[in-house]
Amino acid sequence: MTMKLTRKQVLSRAKASELDSVRKLNCWGSRLTDISICHELPNIEVITLSTNSISTLEPLTNCLNLTELYLRKNNISNLQELYYLKQLPRLKILWLSENPCCGPNPHKYRMTVVRNLPNLHKLDNQAVTEEELTQALKEGEDITAPPADSSCTDNDQSEPSTDQNCTEVTADTDADLLNFSMEETNKIREQLGMKPLPRDKFSSFSSPANADGSRKKRNNILNAVLLLLKDLDTEGLEIVHQTAGNRLHQLKKKEFQQET
Repeated sequence: MTMKLTRKQVLSRAKASELDSVRKLNCWGSRLTDISICHELPNIEVITLSTNSISTLEPLTNCLNLTELYLRKNNISNLQELYYLKQLPRLKILWLSENPCCGPNPHKYRMTVVRNLPNLHKLDNQAVTEEELTQALKEGEDITAPPADSSCTDNDQSEPSTDQNCTEVTADTDADLLNFSMEETNKIREQLGMKPLPRDKFSSFSSPANADGSRKKRNNILNAVLLLLKDLDTEGLEIVHQTAGNRLHQLKKKEFQQET
């Protein structure tokens, strides 16, 4: 099933009015398979696409201002996909681990990535050293062409877009941080290896009468939030910090009022 990132989603997540004004985009864990819209993001600087089902990097070839790219846990199966990133002069941070292309030999994988993207400062959250750059010239594979079978990487442009909302990483400051919709809750449960809740069970799961269920829900959400933090950039972490601070202030104020 194709899950296409749409113009509407991009503008909503980036809080922008036009695609060429989008600088940062976070669509972590949104089940995306088609990111062809990235062809229309010439000024994008930071993209977070971890935990999706993306299989090709070709749509990123026009993102010449891209500096940070997060692609952990996707379906990139061939390291030749790096060919599409070699023309991005400003790319400094790449997170590609936990993709099939990493293969059984992590050293060979790292050497190949570093050889083809020598301007990287950090790969998979680990700094790229001068020694590695020299070593990569000897031990890394030089990628000079795109994957041989590129026909399946260009998704059918005529296929109707599926308007799948990206999972919100943070909640509004005035909203309850635990007030997740059924869809959002099940996305988190899926990431934790748990079965999704059917619609008729959702209300009982969050019912105050079920103390154990409520406690489990809280713990699951907490674990999911901690996982999400790993993929956030500085701006995202600042939003989380501010939101958590506001929520904590509200709870302390409520507790004080109850005690008095």
